[in-house]
Amino acid sequence: MRVTQSIVLATLNRHKYQEFEELFAVYPNIQLIQVSDLVSNPNKLSFAEEYDTYLQNAFAKARLANVATHYPSLGDDSGLEVLALDGKPGIRSARFAPARPGISQDQANMEALLEQLPKQTTDMTARFVCTLALVVEGISIHATGTLEGELIRAPRGATGFGYDPIFVPKGQQKTLAEMAPSEKNAISHRAKAVQELMEQIKRHSIVLAKP
Repeated sequence: MRVTQSIVLATLNRHKYQEFEELFAVYPNIQLIQVSDLVSNPNKLSFAEEYDTYLQNAFAKARLANVATHYPSLGDDSGLEVLALDGKPGIRSARFAPARPGISQDQANMEALLEQLPKQTTDMTARFVCTLALVVEGISIHATGTLEGELIRAPRGATGFGYDPIFVPKGQQKTLAEMAPSEKNAISHRAKAVQELMEQIKRHSIVLAKP
């Protein structure tokens, strides 16, 4: 099918972009564009994540990308919410731990999270949340997807990113990091949010074209 519509993805996270590329592959008429391919100062997106909710952060990123590119723009904000930590790290998931030399931010975040979990905790219930916000020609829509599961204390798996190695989805035996991309994308919070967003786009007959 010929590409007839375009969306700029307002993220600087290459892992997220790759995951969204795979999720949008089922919509062959839509071209997904990385914001850094169109703007000179994409790092300004990092200043958008200063709000207190996933929705506010997602809309802030989408608006910035839309103003800069004039394309339909999609902002994402996601996080891990742990019951034993009263919902933390939540919107602070990507920056839960201070940067540490010699290890990745993902590794630092996982270690900080596991250190904060009370040793006596047996309820490891957690969930991933993804909120998407689309801005196009003054129109704004949003969608949220969640993935319920539980944490483990010993990371497993080498695929995925973020907290994937310590998260086992409900009803599964593997961590997200042990799953093939196709397995993860069939159940993930991002997949659910994308599906809901696309249903809204269709329902409201929104055209994803640059003015």
